[in-house]
Amino acid sequence: MRQLRGQERVITGNRQTSWAFADAFVAEDEALHWARDRAREAGLRSVSAGTGAALRLLAATADAKVVAEIGTGTGVSGIHLLRGMRPDGVLTTVDTEPEMQQFARQAFRAAGFTGNRARFIPGRALDVLPRLADGGYDLVFCDGDRLECLDYLAESLRLLRPGGLVCFEGVFTNGRTVDSAAQPTEVLRVRELLRTVRESTVLQSSLLPVGDGLLCAVKRG
Repeated sequence: MRQLRGQERVITGNRQTSWAFADAFVAEDEALHWARDRAREAGLRSVSAGTGAALRLLAATADAKVVAEIGTGTGVSGIHLLRGMRPDGVLTTVDTEPEMQQFARQAFRAAGFTGNRARFIPGRALDVLPRLADGGYDLVFCDGDRLECLDYLAESLRLLRPGGLVCFEGVFTNGRTVDSAAQPTEVLRVRELLRTVRESTVLQSSLLPVGDGLLCAVKRG
């Protein structure tokens, strides 16, 4: 039994090392570092490098031209999305803090994107999303209030074209999602989101172990 526990420790250690290696696999440039620094100064959480790389890959795979983002932050995830999108693609990004969106504007410029590549809308996501076009989006990325995640899912299903992608960041909630101890409402809401997506007949889903967990699903045609 003592030997088995030692093997388990080795396996766990190797897995953690592998995850760390995967998360840092794609190097980030100065524009992303600048945006991360602004987020850190503001006390905001940014997507990990691995999550950003996954978003870029998914946007490229979908040949995304029209993308919606809930939670602009200082532009870290937006840069990754824009780099995966088509050269003529437009990112619509929504955030309750216009001050942070100004940092994102600067970050996008530093990353080489012209002003017409992004549309910034300040406001609460559930007030803004109903004004966006039905079936007009290739990808919706959700990194907003976890208490509203099920509402984001409903709006995303309306916004996405058949074959479009919806992604939710942070669904591991720093390990609390799988912790059997009593959890706050936001964690319970994320668990409900995971069940809803997994059991949906209109979504094909996968849970990617990058960053703090990236839930991805394709809207069936």
